[in-house]
Amino acid sequence: MAKLQGSFTAMITPMLDDGSVDYDGFAQNVKFQLENGIDGLVPLGTSGETPTLDEDEEEKMLDIVFPLVKEFNKKNNRAVKVIVGAGSNNTRDAVRYTTRAKEKGADYALVVTPYYNKPSDEGIFKHYEAVSKVGIPIIVYNIAGRTGKNISVPLLKRIADLPNIAGVKEASGSIPQMMEVIEKIALTHKDFSVLSGDDSLTLPLIACGGDGIISVVTNLIPQRMTDLVHNALSGKLEEARSIHYSLQPLFRAAFCDGNPSSIKCAMNLRGIPAGTLRLPLVPAKPEAQEIIKEALKECNI
Repeated sequence: MAKLQGSFTAMITPMLDDGSVDYDGFAQNVKFQLENGIDGLVPLGTSGETPTLDEDEEEKMLDIVFPLVKEFNKKNNRAVKVIVGAGSNNTRDAVRYTTRAKEKGADYALVVTPYYNKPSDEGIFKHYEAVSKVGIPIIVYNIAGRTGKNISVPLLKRIADLPNIAGVKEASGSIPQMMEVIEKIALTHKDFSVLSGDDSLTLPLIACGGDGIISVVTNLIPQRMTDLVHNALSGKLEEARSIHYSLQPLFRAAFCDGNPSSIKCAMNLRGIPAGTLRLPLVPAKPEAQEIIKEALKECNI
């Protein structure tokens, strides 16, 4: 499989005031992303509030994404990727969601570490072994802050040796761990991608040999973040560094009151469909809204 590199948007799910999914707004957001240079879309990830979506809603969203991306790619001679969130803390469901992603035509499935259960390393390995058998490239999603379980480098190395494991979304927050992943896995698995799961660590990770970002802030600024990534991947570190520091206030503000509460607030302020959230998530607090407003001004957004 070809190595995955670039800037990929962890898409939010826009919602109407009554809490229903804003499908028209979602389609508008997909088009906005495509028209602003993004390398790929990641629907049904954590940022999309999938724990609160039912499967009918998820199906409708996928049925919006794929035709729009296919049409855009054909018309513009592009190869924008679709990476479908397929994680669950129930392995049978993760296999089912991964199978759905494959049948819909996804390029990759993003599979998060089983959360809450806190399985042993062997349990995590068996989980990824099961989804790898579906036959679609898998991006492992390591985010201990949400799952309660960090995937260590030795464990990830075992997982990377499975068929169809294409890379990792690394959101451990640890640059030393990310460098060790590159050193001990990516350098020997030439098609294994190491993608940042933290917007603020995108440039440091690429400078160390990483491959890009699955981003939250690209919901708002796809072009600027993609420019950062492409410059960094091309070795134009001065240009990438300039964009990186120009966006620091947004990187901080985008998580000041949780995700996706903060980014939805920013999007609403700039007229991009986002809307409300479903419980147990609630809109950003007034003090957080002020931080976000100030960040948008500082970053000229």
